[in-house]
Amino acid sequence: MKVVVSIGGSVLAPDLGSERVSEHAAVIEALADEGCSVGAVVGGGGVAREYIGTARDLGANEIQLDQIGIDVTRLNARLLIAALGGDAVPAPAEDYEEAGEAMRRGDICVMGGVTPAQTTDAVSAALAEYVNADLLVYATSVPGVFSADPNETDDAQQYAQLSAGELVDVIADLDMNAGSSAPVDLLAAKIIERSGVRTVVLDGTDPSRIAAAVRYGDHEGTDVVPEGAGDEPTYWAEG
Repeated sequence: MKVVVSIGGSVLAPDLGSERVSEHAAVIEALADEGCSVGAVVGGGGVAREYIGTARDLGANEIQLDQIGIDVTRLNARLLIAALGGDAVPAPAEDYEEAGEAMRRGDICVMGGVTPAQTTDAVSAALAEYVNADLLVYATSVPGVFSADPNETDDAQQYAQLSAGELVDVIADLDMNAGSSAPVDLLAAKIIERSGVRTVVLDGTDPSRIAAAVRYGDHEGTDVVPEGAGDEPTYWAEG
């Protein structure tokens, strides 16, 4: 089974303490030991936003700001690599071919950002498409996909299941509302729709939830189901 786990920077490293990073690394190692081929993509989180904000005040242009964000995601990826030890690639993969080759030879692949104007949400979806993953898991700081920003709207509805096309529509509506936040971005949603990779969006602040979703399809997040797939996920039973 091939799985790509996208871990938000604010989930993996809300500060520079090591405990959260070690806990996520332990889950990834356990999945790899059970026979999963694992790719992990790490976001920048609050640290990236702080660097970008300071650089913007200093007059950096948008491409320069994107590159700073990529640099921070790769630093976060190096934290995860350090926690994984010898089972992981020694440095963050910088393109999909490098990442795919690492997974083919049995290494745990870790990536940060790849190119300006593309978030790690989209990198995760593109990696999942590139390696023909069985499952893509977005470990975010929210419980799943909602009809509106739950931080702003009291009656926001969480979706238990969406088709990939429905995910695109929901995220597009959220993106149109100034100040709203979405658990994945619109480009990522469109890549998921194109690729047909089964996807789960969940609260990954407790990494055991990632393990349960991969092993058993057990989670309280949002299932994004490809066209033609059954309602019940069976990827874990297929090895």
